[in-house]
Amino acid sequence: MIQKITRHAFTIITIAIVCILISANGLSNSNKIKIDSLSDRYKDLFHLGAAINQDIIFGKDVQSLNIVTSEFNSITPENSLKWLYLQPSPNKFNFVAADKYVELGIKNNMNIVGHALVWHNQLADFMKNTSSSAAFTNHVKNHIHTVVSRYKGKIDAWDVVNEAFKEDGSLRPSVFKKQMGENYIEDVFKLAETADPDADLIYNDYNLYKPAKRAGVLKMVKKLQDNGIKINAIGVQAHWRLKSPSLNEIEQMILDISAAGVDLMFTELDITVLPNPWELVGAEVTRNFSKFEGDPKMDPYPNGLPKEIEIQLAKRYKDIFKLFMKHQDKISSVTFWGVIDQYSWLNDWPIKGRTNYPLLFDREYQPKLAYKTLVNLIEN
Repeated sequence: MIQKITRHAFTIITIAIVCILISANGLSNSNKIKIDSLSDRYKDLFHLGAAINQDIIFGKDVQSLNIVTSEFNSITPENSLKWLYLQPSPNKFNFVAADKYVELGIKNNMNIVGHALVWHNQLADFMKNTSSSAAFTNHVKNHIHTVVSRYKGKIDAWDVVNEAFKEDGSLRPSVFKKQMGENYIEDVFKLAETADPDADLIYNDYNLYKPAKRAGVLKMVKKLQDNGIKINAIGVQAHWRLKSPSLNEIEQMILDISAAGVDLMFTELDITVLPNPWELVGAEVTRNFSKFEGDPKMDPYPNGLPKEIEIQLAKRYKDIFKLFMKHQDKISSVTFWGVIDQYSWLNDWPIKGRTNYPLLFDREYQPKLAYKTLVNLIEN
């Protein structure tokens, strides 16, 4: 009898202990703070995206891919949709990477951006060597029709024309202007709209915080609008520094672009923490500063970012995003140009071989103080 009671008591005690443990575990889990992803935090304001390279697109960089699919809801290809890679020779298209890119975006229910249809850089050699204006124009028509039609209803927005203006607001003397004339921007926007009437069409450029260049771009926008040509947004390449452009300059740019009746997209956001060998802030990739390679003054943080600079970077991002939040009604997307510091283009531009820290995730795929600051900027 005693043995039976002991066994019964032991069973009751065991069940009680198990229930207590389950309850405690549940309480513990309920007290854990769930940190939303970056895009979750900003989903009611604007799309939050990242530019991705082919290692991410093909799943070779699994850790970066995981960051992209968990933290962002919009993607832009760094290179996979540029002319040089899509059509390296006349009418010989290579869609392997581009198809994979679009498939990735669709699979993860992301906003998918096409970058870029018309750009004077990373252009196939045969285009540069085509002497006939008629033949050149036909190549452009064929390229835009073929590419945009292929992804009709899949790519949500296109950077139709990229970096067509000089700093003074005049048209850059590119091969497109030379072969197709002063109105080539109108022509290619028409071609893009015909190929996919539902896609958002964007003009994309850097240094638009500078009044003269911005005025030239906005004059072009008005001309398109007056002629009934579709243009949905201005894309601002936000390759900025820790202290420039000023917040006042950025805000005036936002107000001016919005007043022109188009959306504003920050298409290429990163913040360099390194000194640059020239006074201008921008993305003119044709400059050559090879004489500064190996200069320790131009590469001050090869072994890691000092804490005080990391704090400055986080504050800079915080200040910029507070401004974006203030003008959320005018901004449809914000895209970081890259995922982790290791693969940022700013390690090799404007000086090759440097160690830069411009993004939200470090070289070990870990979120930096800047990331945590932006997450905490918006309450749950």
